[in-house]
Amino acid sequence: MIRIRNIKIRENLNEEEVFKKAILKNKIKPEEVEKWYIYKKSIDARNKEDIFYNYTIDVELKDKKKERRFEKVEQIEFPKINVNRKSEYHPVIIGAGPAGLFAGLIMVNNGVKPIILERGKQIEERIKDVEDFIQNRKFNTVSNIQFGEGGAGTFSDGKLNTGNSSNVYTRKVLEEFVKFGAPKEILYTAKPHIGTDNLRNVVKNIREYIISKGGQVLFNEQVIDFEIENKKIKAVKCSKRIETDSVILAIGHSARDTFKKLYEIGVEIQPKNFAVGVRIEHLQENINIAQYGENPSLKGLPVADYKLIYHAKNGRTCYTFCMCPGGQVMASNSEENSIVTNGMSNFSRDGKNANSALLVNVMVADYYRNSPLDGMYFQEELEKKAFDLGGKNYNAPAQKVEDFLEDKETTEFGNVRPTYMPSVTGANLNKILPQFVSDTMKEAIVELDKKLHGFANNDAVLTGVETRSSSPVQITRDKTDLNSANVQGLYPCGEGAGYAGGIMTAAVDGIKCAIKVLETR
Repeated sequence: MIRIRNIKIRENLNEEEVFKKAILKNKIKPEEVEKWYIYKKSIDARNKEDIFYNYTIDVELKDKKKERRFEKVEQIEFPKINVNRKSEYHPVIIGAGPAGLFAGLIMVNNGVKPIILERGKQIEERIKDVEDFIQNRKFNTVSNIQFGEGGAGTFSDGKLNTGNSSNVYTRKVLEEFVKFGAPKEILYTAKPHIGTDNLRNVVKNIREYIISKGGQVLFNEQVIDFEIENKKIKAVKCSKRIETDSVILAIGHSARDTFKKLYEIGVEIQPKNFAVGVRIEHLQENINIAQYGENPSLKGLPVADYKLIYHAKNGRTCYTFCMCPGGQVMASNSEENSIVTNGMSNFSRDGKNANSALLVNVMVADYYRNSPLDGMYFQEELEKKAFDLGGKNYNAPAQKVEDFLEDKETTEFGNVRPTYMPSVTGANLNKILPQFVSDTMKEAIVELDKKLHGFANNDAVLTGVETRSSSPVQITRDKTDLNSANVQGLYPCGEGAGYAGGIMTAAVDGIKCAIKVLETR
């Protein structure tokens, strides 16, 4: 195929209309085209006086000789998997988040039937438990925004950070998502997102497909122990003992009890850097103006987003993460008497507020005492302080930016109304955040306002605390065969194991671990 780049479109056109403009510009007749598809679509808003869509389109011509004057595209196929597995045992996958589900997909599509164990409930029941907590403050420790089918990402923006969009694994994940019900446009948009509303259906469809192909997906099955013999995995224990020789450990970053058990039985774990902070909310209309201008010439633009980073004078880094346009801040704790925040958006992104994590890096030296789990305890302590500061009733502590910068308690909110549910309590977050986090955030908020006008708006709201952006540990594995460094047949995988940072990278890691299981004799 050939690739046509830099197709600048300054109006809202459908795919067919964009295609016609692209081939007309390049003197290609419609009847000369065998097939085509949009490879990439992005928005160029660097010049607010001239905002446009930038398309890249791949085209196959009937006459191959006429392709010579164009950029050729190398078609990269997903690698053939050599299935060498002859074991009598079913491989076990612990966790039904993106890593676990995509590992399961790869297995069943290659004739191997896994057992997927999920401590939480299937998505339909999980939604009810989340709503019950939001409305009635009834918290379920195994069915919440962190635990349950689909993982933590199910209650998010459904953001798919693709990085290298030509990566064969990334493409595979996007294609599978579309196959199971995600919007087709995620295949080519520069910043694809599914939206929590669509993601719930996609997760259900993947589960039903895995079951239809002979896999098992068992809910309310919390793994409580592992049997290891001669440095090889022999079984896992949940409500029953399941003998196996291959376990993909796709547990997510909130499975603290599992981290403790693995450490107790001698699985090699290392502490790692992570980040903590808050959720910051602005009016979405103000973010749109900051990014597009007051009255952009290109109408019908999607709601604007942002991604910001600042290197502070103290050597720390403060950055935004998982920005949710038109979304809301969610109660994302996985334990009783704690507060954790995260962000969520539907596909339409039509909420009044924009929100993003505002995080400061935490290094191992900041928390390490004598255990690789000390980062986990650091997070846990901060979450409990937030619970206390919020009033010990699952209200999250929240503060206006103006008050945060002046180190005073918020007693009333302005134009930006907090979206966190069940509710918030006006507070002074400086009382609970580590000093280095507060100091770095204050400096960063002022400086980031120079990059995104209005970021330091007095009425912008900070809601605490955001502590689960990434895992505080890494379960060490061999770089080649992806086995645990000291337990054969145990495959640390995804976010919880410290090898991913979002839906996309977790799904890709799940695929890679599944391939290793399939190819191992």
